[in-house]
Amino acid sequence: MAVPLLDLRLQYAQVKDDVQRCMSALCDSQQFILGAPVEELETAVRDYTGCGHAIGASSGTDALLSILMAMGIGRGDAVITTPYTFFATAGCIHRVGAEPVFVDIDAATYNLDPARLEDCLRKKCHSGPDGRPVTAAGNRVRAIMPVHLFGCVCDMDRIGTLAREFDLPVIEDAAQAIGADYPSRAGRTMRAGAIGEASYFSFFPSKNLGAFGDAGMATCRDADLAMQIKLMRNHGMGAQYHHEKVGGNFRLDALQAVVLSAKLPHLDAWHSARRRNAALYREEFEKLGLLDRVTLPVEPYAMAGVPNHHVYHQYVVRVPDRDRVREKLTSAGIGCAVYYPVPLHLQECFASLGHTEGDFPQAEKAARESLALPVYPELTPEQIREVSAAVGRILA
Repeated sequence: MAVPLLDLRLQYAQVKDDVQRCMSALCDSQQFILGAPVEELETAVRDYTGCGHAIGASSGTDALLSILMAMGIGRGDAVITTPYTFFATAGCIHRVGAEPVFVDIDAATYNLDPARLEDCLRKKCHSGPDGRPVTAAGNRVRAIMPVHLFGCVCDMDRIGTLAREFDLPVIEDAAQAIGADYPSRAGRTMRAGAIGEASYFSFFPSKNLGAFGDAGMATCRDADLAMQIKLMRNHGMGAQYHHEKVGGNFRLDALQAVVLSAKLPHLDAWHSARRRNAALYREEFEKLGLLDRVTLPVEPYAMAGVPNHHVYHQYVVRVPDRDRVREKLTSAGIGCAVYYPVPLHLQECFASLGHTEGDFPQAEKAARESLALPVYPELTPEQIREVSAAVGRILA
């Protein structure tokens, strides 16, 4: 039995009537740039996540870029983040002229390791004239950017404690984690995108909430910052043809907004189905006696009583001889993928940062061992058994 890594046609069948009705109404209006559909989606995302303000953008990358530009981060600055994530995280930092400063990941969650973050701030940086950390390259650290990778929120209590001590804003990279809950140690349940000073989501078609092309959303607490992000997404323009700053063309198309608005009410049910599939994988791998050879994803907040403790944007396992397993699965018609085969500090375009192999061993190990298996909501138990059995045959 062939099993694809993702089949969006099954999702579309659930929302087709609503999407086509909304798109037809929009086509009749011929109002495609910003407007009411975008504003309605922004309000819905704000209410769903609990963030203060939501600003639609043309992609997740452009949402992050608009945040950095709005915060005035640029040449002479630095932003701390992880080397194990999609390229846009560090790429946007570099694009505004700032230095990406990498901190290794936690081996179990793949998220930025708070202990290594503390080591970076206390030992690898020195204190500048304003008391904020300065990197070895002489750039002032302006923000910390944790990434909620694969749908699980970082340890935001520990990261937030360090951020407050060093007077640094936190920009959440929540591109893969819309709807993911975080049980803070203060007893509050918070949602990805509403924890730090700013955040962003990606609505790339393969995301849990996906558009019909590129789309994204920036979020933030502060109304003044929200206004600056809005300026940045529209060429820095306030009144028509009056440009207060130099921004970009980062507007969210109304066509994408109506698609996302039609899908958003289904999102929690899709999250639940992904967790169900993850649980079925665990059952199957245990039955097959593979837990000594297949390292399954962890669920650090599963016992905290929050509904969306993990939203499984990807179901990522570790296996020995990963590339051979991937090749055999692909030959058998089983969809799988590697996220991410080359950590950011070893990418050719960042060679000027001076990193070498061994600098971030956990990120490098994850890049060698991790493999994503199908987890989309419409997977059947039979398909999950087929994927698990195929892995078992390869590892036998």
